[in-house]
Amino acid sequence: QVQLVESGGGLVQPGGSLRLSCAASGFTLDSYAMCWFRQAPGKEREQVSCISSSGLSTYYADSVKGRFTISRDNAKNTIYLQMNNLKPEDTAVYYCARRSRGSCSSSNLYWGQGTQVTVSS
Repeated sequence: QVQLVESGGGLVQPGGSLRLSCAASGFTLDSYAMCWFRQAPGKEREQVSCISSSGLSTYYADSVKGRFTISRDNAKNTIYLQMNNLKPEDTAVYYCARRSRGSCSSSNLYWGQGTQVTVSS
């Protein structure tokens, strides 16, 4: 079965960095685009980044552009989100999602359980 497990969240001070990981199983990772979403309490879930199956195309929300970097290691069945210069407004639960196709424009089909990121002094 398809399974996505996020890790790497935690408490960090403003300006700090974290790297999130999403371990995937149950499918061929290099066939699908993968994305990161986040959701803060009382707010709508927001797409923050996606990467195509080839890794050649990426998407970033304006709020994280220049600070976050998405990457994938198909051999390790893992997707990463490197988050630098973190801000309090980045505080949220971060979710990994698998698209239905290799393109970032395809639909989300599967979700992980999420990992908490808290940015606070």
